[in-house]
Amino acid sequence: MNLYFRLFWLFAWRLRHISPIGFLDTSRMAYRVWPTDCDINLHLTNARYPALMDIGRTYMLAEMLQLKPLLKLKWLPVVNASEFTFIKDIKPLQKFCLETRVLGWDDKYFYIEQRFVSERGLHAIANVRGLFVCKGRKISSAELISQVGFSGAEPELPSSVAEWKTMLQRKKDENSHNS
Repeated sequence: MNLYFRLFWLFAWRLRHISPIGFLDTSRMAYRVWPTDCDINLHLTNARYPALMDIGRTYMLAEMLQLKPLLKLKWLPVVNASEFTFIKDIKPLQKFCLETRVLGWDDKYFYIEQRFVSERGLHAIANVRGLFVCKGRKISSAELISQVGFSGAEPELPSSVAEWKTMLQRKKDENSHNS
């Protein structure tokens, strides 16, 4: 239930008070771990990370001033794959920041890094691969880049993300006979 409250807060309050960022800049959103976010180990439950990341990516689009235009076009973001590395727990009532940024893209997908950070340091880092769809059609990265008006150089993906991308393709190839 508190995720609905956080989503409502994002749309009703936070989006009215954003500071615009560039397409490759880092978006930062502050959170606090509520008791309802915790598991039996009394820390932020692993299931909460992806839900908070969804809100973080939505907020990043809003800070880029792209959320409303993309929704008007009916372009909806879809996660294709994600991977997490948990480093240290986040305790109940602890404040932390979710940092979200676009790492790069290929013809089809965007690669986004999301980091959970507090005064205690880095807690978790996740990579997300996603794309936009509209009425069943996949929006190419080139089309999205054109729509958002980004004219800078395409960044090179970090080697760990390039390796992850290769592993995802290998996984798809190895399991293509099962589909």
